[in-house]
Parts: sequence; C-alpha cells; structure tokens
Amino acid sequence: MPNHSHLPFSFPAIRGKKVTAAFDGGRLSSDGGVMLLCEAERQLGIAARLAALFPDERDGTRVIHRVSDMIRARIFAIACGYEDCNDFETLRCDPAFKLACGRRPDSDPDLASQPTLSRLENASGIRDAIRLTYALVDQWMASYAAPPASVTLDIDDTCDEVHGRQQLSLFNAHYDAYCFLPIHVYDTATGRPVAIVLRPGKTPSGKEVRCHIRRLVRHIRQSWPSTRIMLRGDSHYARPEAMDWCEADGVIYLFGLAGSGPLIAKVEETADAVRTRRAAENAEVIRDFAETTHRAKSWSRERRAIARIEATRLGLDVRFVVTNLTLKCPRTVYDTLYCARGQAENLIKAHKVHLASDRTSCRRPEANQVRLVLHTAAYWLLLTLRDAIPAIRDLAKAEFATIRLRLLKIAVRVQETASRIRLAYAARCPEAALVRGLAGRFAIRSSGASP
Repeated sequence: MPNHSHLPFSFPAIRGKKVTAAFDGGRLSSDGGVMLLCEAERQLGIAARLAALFPDERDGTRVIHRVSDMIRARIFAIACGYEDCNDFETLRCDPAFKLACGRRPDSDPDLASQPTLSRLENASGIRDAIRLTYALVDQWMASYAAPPASVTLDIDDTCDEVHGRQQLSLFNAHYDAYCFLPIHVYDTATGRPVAIVLRPGKTPSGKEVRCHIRRLVRHIRQSWPSTRIMLRGDSHYARPEAMDWCEADGVIYLFGLAGSGPLIAKVEETADAVRTRRAAENAEVIRDFAETTHRAKSWSRERRAIARIEATRLGLDVRFVVTNLTLKCPRTVYDTLYCARGQAENLIKAHKVHLASDRTSCRRPEANQVRLVLHTAAYWLLLTLRDAIPAIRDLAKAEFATIRLRLLKIAVRVQETASRIRLAYAARCPEAALVRGLAGRFAIRSSGASP
C-alpha cells in the first residue's frame, strides 16, 4: 500500500502568497515533553518495579526489546494520549520517544512494534496480574518517606463499557450497557492511586467486598503495621461482611447507608424540626444532623448511623452514613469526613477520561487487568510531573489533559551527532521557562538520590 503521508498539500493563500505543506520536516516530534515523563519515571522507578513481575520466557541472547523498555514506551504513550498499541506503528520511530526510552534516535533500533507490545499485555496469567496489582500498592507505599500515622482510602467502582464479548463483561441495568465495574482505591488526600482491580459488571456482594479490602489491608500492614487505616465508600460497600471484618481487624470504616423505614423513623423528630424551622423562617435551605444506632436484619450488631437532614422548598432529603468512629460529632463525620470522598470521583475521572483507562478491549480479563496497571503507571507519571510544578503556577493544580497539552505536546527537533544529542524546542514555546525549570528540578532530585 503506497504511503501518501509525504505528499504535499496546501492551505488557502495568505496576502497573495501560496501556502504549501508536507510531512517532510525530518527528525521532528510533537511530543517533546516526553523527556519530562522520562525524568518522572526515573524518579519513581515504576517501570523496573513492574518489569520484574512480567513473565518473560524469551531467549536472553536474542532479546532486542527488554520488558522494562516496552513498559516505558507503553506508559509514556498512554500519558501522551496514545492509549492503543496500534499507535506504535509510527511512534516506535519517533525520535523523542526513542530518546525517552534510552535509545539514540538515529543509530539505535526502533522501539517495540504493536504485535510485540500486544504479546506483552497478553502474556500474564492470573497470578502475574495479581502480583502486578500489588506492585501498585507497593508503589503507593514507597511514595511516603516514612509510614504515616493514619491514611484514609476511598474505594469506589466505575462503569467501564465494553463493545465486544470480553470475559467478565455483564449487562448492568443501571448503566444500560454491557460493562466491567472495576474497583478503584485512592489515597484522596494526596491524589495517589492505591489499587485498580478489574471485576464483572455487577454490584459487588458482601463477600467480594470483604475479600478485596482484606487482601488490600493485609498487604499494607505487612509494611505499615502501626498505621491506622480508614476506608470510605458509598452504600455498595456498607455490607455486613465487610463491616464485621473491619471491626474484628481494627479498621475504621465510613460508608454510605441506604435509608429504610425503620431507620428514617429513628430521626423523624429531628427531621420534623428541620422541616418546621424552614417553613417558619421561609428559608431556602435548612440543614441539621442526627445520630442514632441501627441494626439491620442482616447485621450482627447495632452500629452508629448518622443522618444528614436537609429541608428545601422542594421537600425533605435525608442521607445516612454508618461508621465505627466514636469520637467525632455527627456534623464533622458527615460534612468533613464523608463528603471529602467526593474528590475520589474526580480522581477516577482523571484515570478514565484523561488516560482512557476504560480501553479494556482485550478478550482475556488478565490482559485487561494488565492494561489497568499500565494506565495507572501512566497516572503516576503525570501526577509526579504535576507535583513537581511550583505551587505558584496555574498548572500546579491543572487536570492531566491540560498538563499534556501545555507540557507534553510541544514540538522538538532531535539531532544526533557523533558526540551528542541535541533537542531543539520551539523558540516561542509558551511554557519554555517551566519546562526548563522542571528538567533542572528532576536532575537535582536524581543526583540527590544517587549514592
């Protein structure tokens, strides 16, 4: 099939002069900021951590593409917006990507091709996928200089629609689609991902929730035996099996709780007072909180339930949470602690939308879990890059898509000579000073970490 990419084309004339164009500029890249991702990965060491757990039965004397190099290329591409392995039909020759993966742009072989990367994703079995998932937990723990006194982990699931016959995909009536419902766990206070687990497209049962949190907590406590752990989640996770396990193993929980007739009746006095007060003051909104103990039929004991009661002109709205916290007042538990979990939904959005982690199109669930691991590794790169931006800059709190546009999608000419490799960025790059500063900051950190 002929390659028409180098054929010239034109744009409308400007002030009497013809405008012609062609893709013949030579060793140029539109992803010059990938070198910043290279420095972020060097600081994290996440590619080497994952590579040690990938099965590799190749003859070492004939290997051209090391597993760590393939992982770097894949996660760099995901962070730059290329979520499919198919993109490597052209990216494997990109001089900036080759340089970021430790290869000289002209004199070294190209990066791994799409079939090679696809074989890597599909090589893992169930045990390999589990070990890779635990490696993400280890990466999160390694991000702390010392074990913290306490951590709050937000757990939630999200819809991952499928468009084929992938294993584990089920029809979910709530989302009206065939999907997976992977579980995401985040350290919301820092924005760091803890674990991502692929699972069928149905609401998790109590036994499944208990299984996931038990494995996660036990793995964390192997390194952090004294750290106090609090789990937050919506009503999907307020399962008796999960709460029983948390109480038995000293884990704090704060879960949403679906309202029921008997539960609402216990806070009716406060609800009536809120309703009456709003009507008497003709106010737009009146809020109050109530606390009670409740034992559902499936529960083994009574538990503390807190109600947020809100009266508006449209009526009364009552929301509940259940917790084993004992010292906080109801308003603090709901407004300060529980409502903070809303940030986890923004983190899931960044994972899905900005990094396209819902591109789980492999047939086998193990391969799709590997994809989630790789997309989470790309999340770590962008998070590390954003954390390195000075707080006074607007990009210090920008979304990943904005960071990609402003810092990664910048043009660069790569020139290799006998003694050096030179990167020539656009002279009028809007973020030139920031890119220069980040490169220097990463260099200082790398030299400080070396012996």
